[in-house]
Amino acid sequence: MEKGYTTLAAYGTDTYEEKKSVFIGEAAPVTTEAEALAFLDGIKKKYPDARHHVYAYLLREGSKNRYSDDHEPQGTAGLPVLDVLRKGGYTDAVVVVTRYFGGTLLGAGGLVRAYTAAAAGAVRAAGVRNYRLWRPVTLTLSYPDYNKLLPELEKGSIRVRDTAYAEGVTLSLRMHEEDYDAFALAVTELLAGRAQITAEDVVFDHD
Repeated sequence: MEKGYTTLAAYGTDTYEEKKSVFIGEAAPVTTEAEALAFLDGIKKKYPDARHHVYAYLLREGSKNRYSDDHEPQGTAGLPVLDVLRKGGYTDAVVVVTRYFGGTLLGAGGLVRAYTAAAAGAVRAAGVRNYRLWRPVTLTLSYPDYNKLLPELEKGSIRVRDTAYAEGVTLSLRMHEEDYDAFALAVTELLAGRAQITAEDVVFDHD
């Protein structure tokens, strides 16, 4: 199982101009192919008079990656946009670059440079969000043992999500998956096995 992944934090946009051709880059986080295509469709509707809507997306779902030159010369548009995502290590992300032609041909090198710049600018504007595996844990223990455990709860990645007080104390925790085994061992040794630990299935989340 993968330990984590990097995607975009939010929607981002940037504009690049070359010899009066305008390239509008727009990027966003997505989780499915349907979301990526809906994002593309929305941009096409926003700029119906544009000559080209070049796009690329990378998804964790089925390890999909797609791109389109949208009638630009092959290899000068969609692939450079996809490379911006690949080289940045992003997934679950889509980038669309809309071009308004300025009347001057840019050549293959000029197109690659322009599409790359617009895509990279949009990605920078969107920002980065890193996801990793978290382990939710429920811990039930006595009040004296809870006081003994307090210093351990301040270590590493442990987050206390909720604390319920009744006959004993029930803690709802989460921690990085790689920290769980050491935490469980420390609790068992510190409290001589008196605490009840229930580990739930790991989930992806950001810090």
